Amino acid sequence: MNRMQVVELFKFLKCIYPSFEVNAEKIDAWAAAMTDMDYERVMVRVKEYVKENKFPPTVAEIAAYAPEPNTTLQQMEEWRKEAEKVPEHVKLQFKQKMEQLIREKAR
Repeated sequence: MNRMQVVELFKFLKCIYPSFEVNAEKIDAWAAAMTDMDYERVMVRVKEYVKENKFPPTVAEIAAYAPEPNTTLQQMEEWRKEAEKVPEHVKLQFKQKMEQLIREKAR
């Protein structure tokens, strides 16, 4: 999150909790603590939080992070492209050796 997003968050919190204090120092501190958080997810968390709590939240209570990117599909596509470069006779040799190994281990 950036500083402007923290300001938007504080506007929301100030509407819900009229005694919630807002000042530049507090905005800067929260912005520093929330730099790696996802604004949309934080807002979802805070909207749930305010439904059940009569006191304003701490950063920890509304913290929300974007999920780690899933690179599995990308990695699989790269492997597929690499496999296409392998000559057919090499693939056939590998298949034969693998079948032989499986037969030996099955005994």
